[in-house]
Amino acid sequence: MKSLLLAGIATLALAAGPTATPAQAQVVVSANDAKVTLVNGVATLVANPVPDSITVMDIVGGQVRVRGQAPVAASVVGPPLSVAVSPDNKLAVVTANQVVDPNDATKTVAGTFMTLVDISGTGNPVVLGRVPTGPAPAGLSFTPDGKLLLVAHRGDGSVWVYRVVGQTVTELAKLSLGNAASLVSHVAVTPDGKFALVSRNGDHRISVLAINGETVTNTPRQLTPGLAPYAVNITPDGKWAVSANMGTGQGDTDTVSLIDLQRQPFRVVDSIAVGQTPEGMQVSPDNRHVAVTVMNGSNKATESPFRGPGQLRLLRIENGRLRIVSTATIGTWAQGVAFSRDGRTVLAGNMIEHTIQVFRIDDTGGLSDTGRPVRVFGGSVALRSGR
Repeated sequence: MKSLLLAGIATLALAAGPTATPAQAQVVVSANDAKVTLVNGVATLVANPVPDSITVMDIVGGQVRVRGQAPVAASVVGPPLSVAVSPDNKLAVVTANQVVDPNDATKTVAGTFMTLVDISGTGNPVVLGRVPTGPAPAGLSFTPDGKLLLVAHRGDGSVWVYRVVGQTVTELAKLSLGNAASLVSHVAVTPDGKFALVSRNGDHRISVLAINGETVTNTPRQLTPGLAPYAVNITPDGKWAVSANMGTGQGDTDTVSLIDLQRQPFRVVDSIAVGQTPEGMQVSPDNRHVAVTVMNGSNKATESPFRGPGQLRLLRIENGRLRIVSTATIGTWAQGVAFSRDGRTVLAGNMIEHTIQVFRIDDTGGLSDTGRPVRVFGGSVALRSGR
């Protein structure tokens, strides 16, 4: 065990935010990777990039306002759930799955840390410090009471468990779920704090963890939702989970799966085709909708027969089944999504355009682009909203 007291450090402000935040505002955090771009379908490091960063925003009455920004290491590698917001909306944690190789600026290597950021103020967030992790940390989630933080590691097939008390983080345990080839990618915690679902992108499974106080154990149950599960989310009422199954990226249509959490053992009960490479995914606070960013070949070379515009797809959970409600066009190599508290506004992060598009949802589930994107420093690679 190792206890780390996170001391505050100076942070370079990239942009100033508003001087006051209304009490009813909802916080949203974007992690931005500025070091990677696409060159005709090939992920390529940018020469002399600006620093990676986070952007802290508020949603008020359907309007998105930038509160502030700060330089924080981020990574497009890994699911677009590589930023977590504490239940009290005071702390953001960002993992760095890949960083620039200190010995060769043309390459990346696995990161071995996550960054903690104070987002409780009304201006630019304050970087508190870095906490060591295992190799290639990726998706992460707090337990509902904010006392534990669970972090998935693509580098060695593990989940690390941390105790969180204010700004003190204590490493509690490491759970080995598979080898590095299992590509453990994200961990989602049920609203009652008793279970967690862990996506294993490399061996096409979802592990089920049991949580009892500070004790987290791996259960024998493994789900098989589809090819290469990546992002996993759980409805706020705890009845359902959804898994975005990325497939192999070879132009075939891929799926989203619905998992029944109302009876044990948990089980996959439905899957629906959504298009090529569903990347980011989030369920709405009212339990009705699932928003999915679908690459749809937008990340492929211009001459590829599978190239197409990025899509935001809105799904609905009805009677134990998924159905597509509406589709909107989004940017290139789109990543994370986040909902407003009322479920009427949804944000989608675009990697290449360095924007976050803002959509409104009408009574029928139709999506309409507000035409007021948020511009960020780098590609928005992960989005997470607070309560």
